[in-house]
Amino acid sequence: MTTIVKKRFKVDGLNCTACAILIDGELENTEGVKCASTNYAKAECEVEFDETKVEEKDIKKIIESLGYTVNLDDNR
Repeated sequence: MTTIVKKRFKVDGLNCTACAILIDGELENTEGVKCASTNYAKAECEVEFDETKVEEKDIKKIIESLGYTVNLDDNR
């Protein structure tokens, strides 16, 4: 059974659209991630993913491996 959820992560260290494109590309190449949309001006990344294939901690780890600091935005 597929369980698609949408989560928003706060991402510190974004400087330009190239940073956002890098994150989106890495996430969208991850099995279980349906789509990713990073907005450097808002310093956030919204990700739709299948919880049965990838977990929040995995998404955070991918973004952090690119050199950014990540926090889940629990308010949205």
